[in-house]
Amino acid sequence: MLRYPIRQSTDADAFIPITQTLPPLTTVSPLQPKDGVLSVQDTRKAAMEDLAARINSKKGTGRMKGKVGIITGVGPPIGIGTATARLMAREGAKHLYLLDYDDTHLPSLVSSLKADYPGTKVSHVKADAASEPAVVDIVNQALNEEGHLDFFFANAGISQLRPKADANAPLAGLVQLGRKTGEIPHEEFTEIMRINALSVFLAIKHAAPALAKVAPSKGKTVPGGSLVLTASIAGLKANAGPLPYSASKAAVASMAGTAAYELIGQNIRVNAICPGLIQTDMTKGLFELAKMGGKEDKMGGINPMNRQGLPFEVAQLALFLASDDSSYVNGQALAVDGGLTASVPYVPIRARL
Repeated sequence: MLRYPIRQSTDADAFIPITQTLPPLTTVSPLQPKDGVLSVQDTRKAAMEDLAARINSKKGTGRMKGKVGIITGVGPPIGIGTATARLMAREGAKHLYLLDYDDTHLPSLVSSLKADYPGTKVSHVKADAASEPAVVDIVNQALNEEGHLDFFFANAGISQLRPKADANAPLAGLVQLGRKTGEIPHEEFTEIMRINALSVFLAIKHAAPALAKVAPSKGKTVPGGSLVLTASIAGLKANAGPLPYSASKAAVASMAGTAAYELIGQNIRVNAICPGLIQTDMTKGLFELAKMGGKEDKMGGINPMNRQGLPFEVAQLALFLASDDSSYVNGQALAVDGGLTASVPYVPIRARL
């Protein structure tokens, strides 16, 4: 007889002492060390170590050679935007334009990219991704300096408004994340929609005409390019984030499909990336709390990959969508969540076979 728990949820399950509510399974797991197969925990560890080695590699394949692109939301040192900038440079991008409202870490990132990848030009701008003049300016800068634009990665976003006094505290915002809708000021909803959704609308509005331009003397003879938008699984499924955040990310996912059809015939692709539990600056508090409780190795344990994702893994999808390799992928909202959204919501019961 095989007994197994049917569960599916978000990162909050990392803090649930499952062994206290569900008795240990008596059946031998097929992943225990037997016939050369590793245990679940050892498999997780091996996967993370292999991932770290790939992240640290500086050897690219030239997939972005000659490409000019804009990336927003590149402020946090441990973030999807930063990881994508590094990957694009590693893959031979000609010129990267980086934008973030908080430019505290941008100069060091730019210096690092120039040192590691001298063949890639890097420019950075301190600006609000949801400001129309700022978006117009950075698009025009790319066109004036390089003559063409090949991709725009609209990645800027926030999950909530944090109190300024707690902005740098590891656990800041965790209590706020659990607020009911009635406890959230309407001004906060509006600001989250502005940063997360309006910024994407502006990217589509102003980058699309630029992507359509050719510049034969600069090496771009075929019109078109790629708009890559950062959404979230919270925009696809319930119970993955606060209501304002989830609503804003649902809007982003919707814009991917809608814009793809609005730009029909222009060879411009529009796709949204929907990350699940990714270890970034935004989720730092969750991982710090899990570490304090001795449950760091439980994070992401409910998805089939049995671990959290890293920014580099989301950046790989951004790279694919921005490159010519995704030339027939359009209007999609693609999850990067270890398989979390592949399941129906869980019920804490035991199933028997």
